[in-house]
Amino acid sequence: MNAFAKGISDGGIVTWRNLMNVRRNPDWLMAATLQPIMFVLLFAYVFGNAIGGEAGGAAYREFLIAGIFAQTVAFNSAFTVIGFANDLQKGIIDRFRSLPMSRIAVVLGRTTSDLVVSVVALIVMSLCGLLVGWRIRGSFWDALLGYLVMLMFAWALSWVGALIGLAARSVEVAQSAGLIWMFPLSFISSAFVPTDTLPPFLKAIAEWNPFTAVINATRDLFGNRFGVPPTGWPAENAALYAILCCLAIIAIFAPLATARYRRVASK
Repeated sequence: MNAFAKGISDGGIVTWRNLMNVRRNPDWLMAATLQPIMFVLLFAYVFGNAIGGEAGGAAYREFLIAGIFAQTVAFNSAFTVIGFANDLQKGIIDRFRSLPMSRIAVVLGRTTSDLVVSVVALIVMSLCGLLVGWRIRGSFWDALLGYLVMLMFAWALSWVGALIGLAARSVEVAQSAGLIWMFPLSFISSAFVPTDTLPPFLKAIAEWNPFTAVINATRDLFGNRFGVPPTGWPAENAALYAILCCLAIIAIFAPLATARYRRVASK
């Protein structure tokens, strides 16, 4: 078996091990779904009704869902951070080191299992969105592509989480480090308000923010536009820019996370 095939095979075993841990600790899955549900209800019925009255509120709820999707899958990367920090603290990484397995398998297995958690979270969020009035206005294939772009984004950010988790000195540090950078990136975007409403400096950042690219691409594919369509190359080529951003994140952080794991496992 060549190295690539062995990495995939071993990664599948580690993925299954991590999913069994989620099964034994369902509070992880609850945390991945309950918080975004609260965000939907709060933003939809607090901010939504304040934007354009009743009709504007209904339109805003459709606008909102893609932003909540992106925030949810992004925040789920914190599970990757905490999972690695927890494995390091409990000595599980040392046990993996003693096994005849591919070095990339542990990182690949963790990011893949967390991708499965994001799939479950998106299903729950979609059902919640339907309850508050969200609808997919595009075709089936457009909607499928929208979900795939969102999951690609989730997997890309899990590699960032893997690097942070492997670099964290404790689970407590990992909990903070895994979330603190998410808040400015998710809020300085088109997740909750159109970028045209932001101050010029923040608008320029938001327009090129990968969060905005993924959110705009998903909205376009779902047919959930709100207000005046955004302009500029990132907005007019949202799907292409979102995919390029995801590929760039994976290309940068996957090798860094794998190299960091090799250093940690060799100690």
